Amino acid sequence: MDRISKQKRSRIMSAIHSKNTRPEIILRKVLWSKGLKYRIHYGKEMIDIAFPAERLAIFVDGCFWHGCPVHSHLPESNKEYWLPKLKKNIERDAAKSEQLKIEGWHVMRIWEHELSDTGVILRKIQNALEAKNNQRAQ
Repeated sequence: MDRISKQKRSRIMSAIHSKNTRPEIILRKVLWSKGLKYRIHYGKEMIDIAFPAERLAIFVDGCFWHGCPVHSHLPESNKEYWLPKLKKNIERDAAKSEQLKIEGWHVMRIWEHELSDTGVILRKIQNALEAKNNQRAQ
């Protein structure tokens, strides 16, 4: 049994967006402040943050929606809806990553909770970009 009315649940759910989420914006601001130029919602796979020349794809995944092993939890109510929904999200993430890898992209998936230390994430991205640039130079 849901503790929240259907109307309130509907209002809550309608406020959730798949693009320009708070975690995406946090990371984009950090990257921009370091002078890194990127594309957003790029290509048919809708890469959250893409560096096309380096073929680096970054997805910023919400802990609940994408099944974070640290923070994800299953809702207590309406399990017949949520279990398939969340499972489908995880399967779609894996399929997107695999397709991009086949196309020669390096895929990074960043959990929402990892953005508590943007410095670590920034270094990982900078290292990946540097490695890709070194590959191109050879």
